[in-house]
Amino acid sequence: MTLSISPELTSAEQVLSSLATQAKPKVTDAEMMQAVRTLLIGLGEDPDREGLKDTPKRVMKALQFLTKGYHESLDELLNGAVFTEDANEMVLVRDIDIFSSCEHHILPIIGRAHVAYIPNGKVIGLSKVARICEMYARRLQVQERLTFQIADALQRLLKPQGVAVVIEATHMCMVMRGVQKPGSWTVTSAMRGVFADDARTREEFMNLIRHKPSFS
Repeated sequence: MTLSISPELTSAEQVLSSLATQAKPKVTDAEMMQAVRTLLIGLGEDPDREGLKDTPKRVMKALQFLTKGYHESLDELLNGAVFTEDANEMVLVRDIDIFSSCEHHILPIIGRAHVAYIPNGKVIGLSKVARICEMYARRLQVQERLTFQIADALQRLLKPQGVAVVIEATHMCMVMRGVQKPGSWTVTSAMRGVFADDARTREEFMNLIRHKPSFS
């Protein structure tokens, strides 16, 4: 079961398409490893020297792991962990570690996500919130898209009163190359339902993600 995302789809339609099934990639592992060999040669290296002999296989395996979200689906991920509950107060899971890859340079995006929703008769297992973030992060991304995909997935799955997602991340394409600005962070947000419509609810969420809790 894999995720099918079309650039022509709206964000809500993208969530629906996450339950679709695609054929497996037509490119073989051997072809992917050959492509890495070609890149090494283009960089001026000898892919047959001792230190690089197994690099094509390692790079292929690493990229497959870092983009495994393409081969996961919401129905498999949830595994029935949506429950009927008479709850109508904010549920917040904050400081979820995010590791993604920039689709422009295939360099790391590293940060944290804060995800909240206000139930409307349905709640989701708390670990599933983190898993939804992980599923969308483990693919080639831009931070803006990652943010609204998480928000729209929860909105579609639970039909809550509202969803709020904030992601704070640093992009290695800005740190290691290009403008080379270490220490810079990008913050994106997606607000749905009451979080978009009610300034007080939105402010409560923003206040809750500002403090630095310690559990030691």
